[in-house]
Amino acid sequence: MKIAEIDKNFKIETKINRPNIQFYNSLCAPFKVYGVFYENGMFRRIPEDVAKSVSEGVAHLHANTAGGRVKFKTDSPYIAIHAKFGSVGKMPHFALTGSAGFDLYIKEKYASTFTPPFDIVDSYESVIDLNGKKMREITINFPLYSEVKELHIGLMRDASVLESEPYRIEKPIVYYGSSITQGGCASRPGNSYEALITQALGINHINLGFSGNAKGEKAISEYICSLDMCAFVYDYDHNAPNIEHLKSTHERMFKEIREAHPKIPIIMMTRPKHTITSEEKIRHNIIKATYENAVALGDQNVYFIDGKALMRYCHNEGTVDNCHPNDWGFYSIARALINVLKNKIKL
Repeated sequence: MKIAEIDKNFKIETKINRPNIQFYNSLCAPFKVYGVFYENGMFRRIPEDVAKSVSEGVAHLHANTAGGRVKFKTDSPYIAIHAKFGSVGKMPHFALTGSAGFDLYIKEKYASTFTPPFDIVDSYESVIDLNGKKMREITINFPLYSEVKELHIGLMRDASVLESEPYRIEKPIVYYGSSITQGGCASRPGNSYEALITQALGINHINLGFSGNAKGEKAISEYICSLDMCAFVYDYDHNAPNIEHLKSTHERMFKEIREAHPKIPIIMMTRPKHTITSEEKIRHNIIKATYENAVALGDQNVYFIDGKALMRYCHNEGTVDNCHPNDWGFYSIARALINVLKNKIKL
């Protein structure tokens, strides 16, 4: 028997008009969730108690599902979602498809977007029709700036559902940084730079971007040290409240991560911006000094990318507001990182 037949709490009421639709909880096998985990009724990127120990801002943002994905295989001729939210991110400079939408990939190629309605409050459902019934490798990316309480996936009732192929490297790259790291303002989740890298290289990732609240705190550094990862990328220049704060935290954070992970590649970046001010140049030099000091001490697996190189393909045209990248900007950032990562991680 189907679980919905013996427990009515699992039955999803839907207005989606597709033959024999059956909804499945994304937390149950054979579905596999990456980048987020379920705790206290919500998908989260870090444990709630850790988030509260870092700052009020991180406590507010840690349940935004940036970097979350669910992977599976199916031969269903359509895929639907039924999502419930704790909060919905709505901003004037950010497409709702990016802040609150899910998008669909077939074998790492973009297929379509589950577009939320403009008047979304706390839930929505959407369906994407595919070209006939055949087995496909599916990835659904979670919203970048919203809290997801539930995600159910709708498939044709008699369709096969299988576990997905693993990533070429299951051990994740961990990214830490600002709103740009979190994905603002990509037009959809699959266009964040981390997602683009995962699609290109087949490496799992965890997104620890905290909009306006990445400040290199000791508590978040300790948590990151505890993670099992294949590489670490960090950029929180935008969120450091002043030059002194950046100087007092940036190298300390590097040393803590390096002590915990002596062999992984560590990449540090300055704010992604093609033309910088005199103050931004000082910040740039602080970050570069962390890198140069590490190299002088013999570290052979540390790398530095400046903001001009990150925006090489688009200059400042790659932003929506001279700060947050548009899709072109995220592509440019991804290419700069791919050029380093593809040679430093065994694929």
